[in-house]
Amino acid sequence: MEMNASYTSFVAVGDSFTEGMSDLLPDGSYRGWADVLAARLAARTPGFRYANLAVRGKLIRQIVDEQVAVAAALRPDVITLVGGLNDTLRPKCDMGMVRGRLEEAVERLAPACGTLVLMRSPGRNGPVMERFRPRMEELFSLVGELAERHGALVADLYGAPSLGDPRMWDVDRLHLTAEGHRRVSEAVWQTLGLPAESDWRTPVPASVPVRWTRRRVDDVRFARQHLMPWIGRRLTGRSSGDGRAGAQFDAGLGKAFWITPDEGAAPGPVTGWRRLDG
Repeated sequence: MEMNASYTSFVAVGDSFTEGMSDLLPDGSYRGWADVLAARLAARTPGFRYANLAVRGKLIRQIVDEQVAVAAALRPDVITLVGGLNDTLRPKCDMGMVRGRLEEAVERLAPACGTLVLMRSPGRNGPVMERFRPRMEELFSLVGELAERHGALVADLYGAPSLGDPRMWDVDRLHLTAEGHRRVSEAVWQTLGLPAESDWRTPVPASVPVRWTRRRVDDVRFARQHLMPWIGRRLTGRSSGDGRAGAQFDAGLGKAFWITPDEGAAPGPVTGWRRLDG
């Protein structure tokens, strides 16, 4: 890996983690680590291009069927692929299928870009994490095997105490806060061989423990607002991503498009970047 390398284009592939939930902006859109990373890369390279194809709720088969070929066609300098975790959280999960589809994705994406980045995703400490840990670790073991076989990089966030801290996670207990996404961006930045700007592993400062009654109130709110709707979608075969497309995917044309900062201006948030067609 070239240290302090320069990258001119970046495509993000995946699910809600890469789409950016729950890093909510004032206009109701999501930012997330991939957008943060894109803005940082653009500040280093004039003419930088970016496309985020990730969609919340997607399973690995949907990521492969709907995003992989689209990303490969763009032939960017960098592709990030994070997927399969939604599958491991389902009551019934065919890990053989997950293994096969993830391997297919890597085999198709690695030759189509300069650098493919895979990830061992973080997990919120707690009983849910413990229940699904064996499946997650099987998935992350495969990530390491595929990276070695295809020359990909791995951003290893799994088990990092800083990202396991419940305070890094939103009230839905499934998605990182803005600070969590910022730390993931820094981790991927460093994985790409770029000079560290902060230590994403630094633990969150200690705080006053939350009272028992407050925790129970939060548990009830979580169950009502997030857990029950999630269970309802599983029982009816629906997904939070139904009918959605990636931020830089034109469903009418059936293809992705690049966005780029205005020339001569500071990159700023990607929500202000312009679309490139053709």
